[in-house]
Amino acid sequence: MDENSIIALTKQLAPPLTNDKHKGQAGRIGVFGGSLEYTGAPYFAAIASLKVGADLSHVFCAREAAPVIKSYSPELIVHPLLDAPGAAAQIEPWLDRLHVVLIGPGLGREASTFKVIDEVVEMCKVRKKPLVIDADGLYYVSINPDVLREYPSPVILTPNVMEFTRLIGSNGEGNKKEQSGNFLALAKNITILCKGHDDEIFNREALVRVAGGGSGRRCGGQGDLLSGAVSTFLAWALEQLKPCDNRPLIAAFAACKLARACNARAFAKYGRSMTCSDMIHEIHPVFDELFERR
Repeated sequence: MDENSIIALTKQLAPPLTNDKHKGQAGRIGVFGGSLEYTGAPYFAAIASLKVGADLSHVFCAREAAPVIKSYSPELIVHPLLDAPGAAAQIEPWLDRLHVVLIGPGLGREASTFKVIDEVVEMCKVRKKPLVIDADGLYYVSINPDVLREYPSPVILTPNVMEFTRLIGSNGEGNKKEQSGNFLALAKNITILCKGHDDEIFNREALVRVAGGGSGRRCGGQGDLLSGAVSTFLAWALEQLKPCDNRPLIAAFAACKLARACNARAFAKYGRSMTCSDMIHEIHPVFDELFERR
């Protein structure tokens, strides 16, 4: 697919805003992350999924993180279940309600948490739930890649260069798609979005680069914003676009365009003072410019 074709398809992603829809039809996203140390990451991912246009955003986090995340925004539905007794059994009923599951922002690397994620991924596999995996979720996959073997639904991984190196076991230089061959072979539905100066998005069949926008300001939270946006765009792509193997690639492309433009707009206003919260405020005008149907 050429870039112009992909851009045209990104403009078809957003479901029409009509009066005959009910709450939840435009996307229900589940973010699995949030620990004692990290509460901002799941917030940025979850609020970005809402600001892009999902109807509902759930955060499944550790008990200590829940009051903090709730205090950031009343818009999020927060479940303090990741470290609860019998966590997986309590989480399972919620999975049927979700269109896309995002694993990783602020997850932490506790072995006990990863055991719960093992069960969550297996339940998602049975239900054929699309996955987006970022941050500590990428570390989890790097030490347990077989968790994605023969996964039946789309999976988008969003590593930066260092995370890509750990995930693939390469030095991060050269042709990333070729280096990822063995990893992509785990399942036919895996797409990798490698973040960098130019973002590279690829699966077994296709590769596209995203350039432009952005700035030299690398404040924390930008990757979380991106993963939340990817999750909503993926839910829409699977619903709005005709079936094709490149729907996850199109969703990732749209999210990269949005995040880069939000960064550029916020940086133009705040320069070195820019934070991820400033980028969140730019989602609406950027979305209106890039994706609304005229």
